[in-house]
Amino acid sequence: MALGVELMKRESKIESGEARRISRKEFKQDPKRYLSLYVVTDRKLSLGRTEEEVIEAAIRGGATAVQLRAKDLADDEFVGVAKRLRDLTGRFGVLYIVNDRVDIALAVGADGAHVGQEDLPACRAREMLGDDRILGVTAETPEQAVKAEQEGADYLGTRAVFYTSTKQYAAPPLGLCGLREIVQAVKIPVVAIGGINTDNARLVLSTGVCGIAVVSAIVAQPDVEGAARAMRAVIGRAG
Repeated sequence: MALGVELMKRESKIESGEARRISRKEFKQDPKRYLSLYVVTDRKLSLGRTEEEVIEAAIRGGATAVQLRAKDLADDEFVGVAKRLRDLTGRFGVLYIVNDRVDIALAVGADGAHVGQEDLPACRAREMLGDDRILGVTAETPEQAVKAEQEGADYLGTRAVFYTSTKQYAAPPLGLCGLREIVQAVKIPVVAIGGINTDNARLVLSTGVCGIAVVSAIVAQPDVEGAARAMRAVIGRAG
């Protein structure tokens, strides 16, 4: 779908007051629609702007998914931000995922949750989310990818593909070859993350990933909407 047409549809949803949760069934019917440009929040990189300000600009630029990552926030503040982003993403019809905190994802009516290898086990996260919410799991190896798929993951994130300032490294970045191995190991969609920008996004997409997740390439930019629009253009040209 052309970006301009998609944004017009989003605007009409806002004007009509339509806001609803994206079901697991809907997601599985067209995962690329929801995962193409996946923006992850980071308050420390947001240049003093609120999560809502950053995310609304990113969505207007073409972001298709939002993950709230707020490990340093106290629960009360986390829930407050999570509720406000639920309202915002719901009005735009954008996929909304809460990182790590399955309990908060459920409490605010998020579309799903994302867990890492050191968070809640994927099988337990699936039990908590039930059959109608979306589960993302970070996989660092093909073996972890296969296990996550077996335990109910709907999509996978990866460890960093390239070096990036937003992650501390227990293992070296995957690189394109490592990323391709994960993509080929599973049937569910994979979203790549880590050091991805408009210069290297096309190479990342050539591995067969369903989408690209970004933090600093959008969240840390003075013009968030423009940065998102530029990345969506690269994704669109890659097909």
